[in-house]
Amino acid sequence: VTILTPFYYFQEAFRSPIATNGQPFPWTSMRLPKAVFPVHYDLSLHPNLTSLDFSGVVRIQLDVREDTRAIVLHAKQMHISNVFLLSPEGVKPLEVLEYPRFHQLALVSDTTLTKGRKYEVHLEFAANLSDSFHGFYKSSYRTSSGEVRVLASTQFEATFARGAFPCFDEPAFKANFTIQIVREPRHIAISNMPKVKTVELPGGLLEDHFDTTVKMSTYLVAYIVSDFLSVSRTTQHGVKISIYAVPEKIDQTAYALDAAVKLLDFYDDYFDIPYPLPKQDLAAIPDFQSGAMENWGLTTYRETALLYDPEKSSASDKLGITKVIAHELAHQWFGNLVTMEWWNDLWLNEGFAKFMEYISVDLTYPELQVDDFFLGKCFEAMEVDSLSSSHPVSTPVENPTQIQEMFDDVSYDKGACILNMLQDFLTPEAFEIGIIRYLKKYSYQNTVNSHLWESLTDICNSDVLGVGPTRHKEFCSKSNLQSGASKWYSGEELDVRAIMDTWTLQEGFPLVTVEVRGREVRLSQERYLKTDDPSLTEGFLWQIPLTYKTSASNTIHRFLLKNKTDVLYLPEEVAWVKFNVDMSGYYMVHYAGEGWNSIIKLLQHNHTALSSNDRASLIQNVFQLVSIGKVKLDQALELSLYLSKETEIMAVTQGFGELVPLYKLMEKRDMPVLENQMKGYIVELFRELIDRQEWTDSGSVSQRMLRSYLLLFACVRNYAPCVEKAMQLFNKWKESDGKMSLPVDVTMAIFVVGARTPEGWDFLFEKYRSSMQMSVKSRMKTAMAVSPLQDKLAWMLEQSLDGAVMKTQDLPDVLVSISRNPRGYKMAWDFLRRHWHTLIKRFDLGSHTVSFMVAGVTNQYSTREMLNEVQSFFNSLTEESGSEMRCIQQTYETIEDNIRWMDTHLPLLQNWLNKHSGKLVHEDL
Repeated sequence: VTILTPFYYFQEAFRSPIATNGQPFPWTSMRLPKAVFPVHYDLSLHPNLTSLDFSGVVRIQLDVREDTRAIVLHAKQMHISNVFLLSPEGVKPLEVLEYPRFHQLALVSDTTLTKGRKYEVHLEFAANLSDSFHGFYKSSYRTSSGEVRVLASTQFEATFARGAFPCFDEPAFKANFTIQIVREPRHIAISNMPKVKTVELPGGLLEDHFDTTVKMSTYLVAYIVSDFLSVSRTTQHGVKISIYAVPEKIDQTAYALDAAVKLLDFYDDYFDIPYPLPKQDLAAIPDFQSGAMENWGLTTYRETALLYDPEKSSASDKLGITKVIAHELAHQWFGNLVTMEWWNDLWLNEGFAKFMEYISVDLTYPELQVDDFFLGKCFEAMEVDSLSSSHPVSTPVENPTQIQEMFDDVSYDKGACILNMLQDFLTPEAFEIGIIRYLKKYSYQNTVNSHLWESLTDICNSDVLGVGPTRHKEFCSKSNLQSGASKWYSGEELDVRAIMDTWTLQEGFPLVTVEVRGREVRLSQERYLKTDDPSLTEGFLWQIPLTYKTSASNTIHRFLLKNKTDVLYLPEEVAWVKFNVDMSGYYMVHYAGEGWNSIIKLLQHNHTALSSNDRASLIQNVFQLVSIGKVKLDQALELSLYLSKETEIMAVTQGFGELVPLYKLMEKRDMPVLENQMKGYIVELFRELIDRQEWTDSGSVSQRMLRSYLLLFACVRNYAPCVEKAMQLFNKWKESDGKMSLPVDVTMAIFVVGARTPEGWDFLFEKYRSSMQMSVKSRMKTAMAVSPLQDKLAWMLEQSLDGAVMKTQDLPDVLVSISRNPRGYKMAWDFLRRHWHTLIKRFDLGSHTVSFMVAGVTNQYSTREMLNEVQSFFNSLTEESGSEMRCIQQTYETIEDNIRWMDTHLPLLQNWLNKHSGKLVHEDL
């Protein structure tokens, strides 16, 4: 046990690096020195699933690049022993200094390690299996007979490999890994590479030896010791794909196996680079914090993200599972083969994987209609990016909390949306050539932003033609690219970096104001920002690839807006102009003068003249412009009237996305009359569409997902025909003891209505407890959390924290569902405060999960009293308990914005609803 002296704490206060034994620590930075690089790790581990701890030995071959006497690397909360150096002169012990604040170890030699010579260090270590969801951690599951079984799994991204073995835990320190794992015969072990042999050890234990990995970062190392079963198939390119799951769920793996085979073959061809490993395992882990993790050769998933039951899973489950697998397999190239140099450019990994999941699923599973959902990601990113506490896509980060905070909607969704904009700008063919060039040039290396832009510039240069498939040579020989670039502007060499730096190095996004005067179109740009401080919008300028179409032709016109203002000329006068066609650009548009009126007229008389993406973007733009005072609320509501004729999922859900939050704000205030008027307006707006929904599983994926959405909304809003039908089906299902087969897409609506009575809730809970179908459990859990029964809600929160009956991994979803529930929002806020220290320990400071809980619980408050209460709680925290987290600033800003919105717009809303209540017109207006 290390005793920390008062002197140690005194030194800490002044941030002078003093090791735990009181000696000076030889390194002062949180980032590791570049004097020594690892070349190869030989890692032996022995996890004990009974005592829940592990021990191990690691031997690291080193490349010394500068003379030094100290090898500085990472280790966190582990006992280190028997540390020695193997050098050409022989074996000698090293002094070990620990600096826990930076999770660093210094191994100090009494002689200099000389540049250019090869050395090896040997360390023995021991630690407890983590009881959180990261590092080398304990997971468990319950069999149908009630037996609890334990397994151990890893989650090392971003900075958790150091909690499992001593290592150089930064992405640029790539090395090869040879792993051995000791286990009992009743378990299996899997890792990044195939097993090459198993050795019998004394005492009946077995040791599995795995093949050496390719050169990779520590955060991608993975191993699992469990009693999983697996199913396997081989891809056309000869890669063995296996899906691992707990024995009783192995029959839910067929769909994931098909999807993984199909998608890995797709990427192999698309990237023109063979997948470099002999196998790819996909494992469904019973306890898992995020959705999935891209460990090279052993991707890990939440059970809901991998397991599919054709009888019990919904259309949205199938789409979700396919997208998650597509995302993790895209990472095998983007992220694993080519890795960002440091976490500030995390978007190079995540933005690309998010973008590629849509590209790949669209081409391999066209029937899933994934394109109908991409736009939603851009809207989600804009939600965060419209706050002054947002951050650039590429942002300096130092400590583990800041690194964790990078895993947010900006890195993933904005990253994907600006890549989509760039692809549209360059043409898909040119973009594909450029990214293949990037992947080939930087394989097994680390990159920064500019490497990508260089690879996408001048892609028909002769140095690329040797590395692309035939179709690329054909593309360049036809000079297609030159004609593609001239769509934007001619006479200047295309400077991708100059354009894209404006999107990655500054936060936020532009609002383009368009004013049409005859044939003249005046353009101006500014930062879109939800604030009442205009000084915060100054100094921002983007190079914006504008697209537009007009009433006069269906052609998409293009214009690169590089200045604050500009003018373009139309060949003739037009009735309307729509900018940001299909919203392929990451910007909003304000139509000044008569612009919005002409668009409202178009939507009311002939909405299908515009694509459903165009309509969704207009709905989003007009309501967001109300927030910053550019558009009057009644004008936005006039536009929303056209929704009574809308049938496409993206436009319908965006309509809900803008209108529902208005009454959610009122639910947190005492204003039932206006709140019910608003709810009534929304139900009336979509009533015809709701009435047309059948209680079946027929139709396309988008139609099925829209049905789930509409019927759930109608039942939650107590729309009588919906509630009666749902109640009737729930009672029949209950009478059959849950054996009756319900149409999958409408089960959510049925469960929600059933969970309103104590008997219905208890029956649902019993079925939840015994079900082995993860997607069914997930729907039951959500239905139970929106019940009006407060005692049940409180019980769910405590059970989710405890983790025995309801998994702790599901606590964030349960908490946020309850905070959305008018009967539960105070309870959710009290729970978050009361258990804050437990939650940040379990889910990790700065993580997307913590920020999801903070935002989810607080972002519908709209009173000064609640803002004061929220501020008073978060102000009472220390930096160690999260006071510096970005999500707290975002919460303050969101509540301020809500207060401003309510103060400004409530009287207008009241007047408009009074005028329009019960007067919705369902023919042309």
